[in-house]
Amino acid sequence: MKLVFAGTPRFAAEALAGILTTRHEVVLVLTQPDRPAGRGMRLAASDVKKLALEKGLRVEQPATLKDAGVPDMLRATGADVMVVAAYGLILPAKVLNAFDRGCLNIHASLLPRWRGAAPIQRAILAGDEQSGVCIMRMETGLDTGPVLLSEALTIDSRETAGSLHDKLAFLGARLIAEALDLLEQGTLRDMVQDHDAATYAAKIRKEDAFLDFSLPALDLDRRVRAFDPVPGCQVVVCGEPVKIWRAHVSQERTTAVPGTVVNVSERGIGIACGAGTILMAEELQRSGSRRIDAGAFLRGLPVVAGDRFESPRRSGNA
Repeated sequence: MKLVFAGTPRFAAEALAGILTTRHEVVLVLTQPDRPAGRGMRLAASDVKKLALEKGLRVEQPATLKDAGVPDMLRATGADVMVVAAYGLILPAKVLNAFDRGCLNIHASLLPRWRGAAPIQRAILAGDEQSGVCIMRMETGLDTGPVLLSEALTIDSRETAGSLHDKLAFLGARLIAEALDLLEQGTLRDMVQDHDAATYAAKIRKEDAFLDFSLPALDLDRRVRAFDPVPGCQVVVCGEPVKIWRAHVSQERTTAVPGTVVNVSERGIGIACGAGTILMAEELQRSGSRRIDAGAFLRGLPVVAGDRFESPRRSGNA
């Protein structure tokens, strides 16, 4: 079959790379316009654009798909189907209807759980034991279309958003290749979602990564893992903004006020949390520095028992 591919970040680039190993032909790649990035804020191409250009594929970067000429442009490619993965733009009905075999989306959750923008982070935040990938037929609703193919995987107890992303990207690339073959053969079957069981993965906001030590340590541990590598969980200690990148829940208990440092060692900084629990911060980062282990961090910023970790919101440093 001939297909149009639409995607932007690395998750989508993995899917495109997988499709390019099949017998199906990518006749057009859509990706978001180049964005400012890095310290110099120079325009940078998306991961999908870089791969597409490397492979000699035609690339278009419309700012929106709502322009009247877009459906005609897509039909002119002669594509049978459109594949979408983390594209980041809304597909109007006229675009969805521009292909004889429809539009397929690679979604990084087990639908109907975690429809929306941030399914990987929300799954970790919620303490889900499983995630997975669904290949779904797109409708005008937000991830409401029937599921055509899916596969689950276990979320490890120390999983970060980064490590889970990589596993799901690899899985998505394999599943979309399989789905395209089945679609060509006419053997894919629509499985309607249970809409009453739907949950929504809202977009991550900056303040979601502010650690609130009145919460139990288990919740904060999940938050640290969910926001690694982006945006990183933020705190303030000794008047300095700091990010915590790796932590674990201590088996010890405390009566200290949440946010109080209760013990310090080369292995970690114990911070009192809600319900008498303790979070051990193992890897931290000062502003303008790099991620380092607790021992190296303490040699640069000598935090001691009795000091306080605070949310940037509460300290006024947000």
